[in-house]
Amino acid sequence: MEEWLINLLENIKPVNQEVLQAAQERLDNLTKPRGSLGRLEELGKRFVAIQGDLSARVKKKIVFVFAADHGVTEEGVSAFPKEVTAQMVFNFLAGGAGINVIAGHTGADVVVVDMGVDHFIRPTNGLFHAKVRMGTKNMAKGPAMSREDALESIRMGVEVAFTYANKGYNLFAAGDMGIGNTTPTSAIFAVLTGKSPEEVTGRGTGIDDETLKKKIKVVKQALEVNKPDPSDPVDVLAKVGGLEIGGIAGLILGGAALGIPVVVDGLISTAGALIAVALCPMVEDYIVCAHKSAAFGHQAALERLGCRPLLDLGMRLGEGTGAAIGMWLMELGEKILHDMATFQEAQVAEGEEAV
Repeated sequence: MEEWLINLLENIKPVNQEVLQAAQERLDNLTKPRGSLGRLEELGKRFVAIQGDLSARVKKKIVFVFAADHGVTEEGVSAFPKEVTAQMVFNFLAGGAGINVIAGHTGADVVVVDMGVDHFIRPTNGLFHAKVRMGTKNMAKGPAMSREDALESIRMGVEVAFTYANKGYNLFAAGDMGIGNTTPTSAIFAVLTGKSPEEVTGRGTGIDDETLKKKIKVVKQALEVNKPDPSDPVDVLAKVGGLEIGGIAGLILGGAALGIPVVVDGLISTAGALIAVALCPMVEDYIVCAHKSAAFGHQAALERLGCRPLLDLGMRLGEGTGAAIGMWLMELGEKILHDMATFQEAQVAEGEEAV
């Protein structure tokens, strides 16, 4: 393993239990029955515990849309041509996509991270250039990328985390864009959850029955050709992964090292989370799973992470759309923790606990 990655992993510490306990005590003294705001209370105390400061507030929120192309689209596994990846990146930058609408409503900024779009994109506001290569190779015929490229994709994700932490952001969300990326995601799910390709491979952008059969066959072929090692997450990422998935894994690792929560979106973001947790199990406590995707296979990955999603809205768009909502809910939990009055402050009589 690279020295920089070893050093990063060594800098990831357990979430602050003293702050967690202090936050729980404050929540229990707010003017409400104990636990009556459910998971919003959990989100508030997790935010301050991850930050390591009971008084921590959400300063600035940001959604990162990690974008890359995939050589496996050659196998006809998607309902859309790979050119749509670059076209959607331009749509994000113009403010016309679903994530722009939702993030705008929830008060979050959006940055597109070009990890490997097979198109030259000029530097512009809202774009972070992190291109490792012009898309992956066809994983059905050999490794999607070299081990060096996989490590570089993780490193660039870490760089994103540190860059935007230095700009004052202290709540991150991870989204994705990449035509064909549910195919490598299914392969990663199969390797790291132990499920069969049939159990974790879905319709992605809405493919028909015949294309789904082909997609499952392609996932099986990629696993047989490459034989990724489930005990080596970098090997899994290199052989059957994607550049944006590596970037998301790096963002999560960087966030954990910085004490910043990372809210993950659907299938592809969860694949990045699986890679990150396989590298450092402790980062589980820094991840918030925003929603259960309607896309097939997501539940198995969530169970492997031990992560209970906040929402189930039947969403499967990606882009970070669910994560933007989850990030807003975490901010709301923080506001409840800090802005609600305690019984003492409001001079309200406390109820007695039921026996």
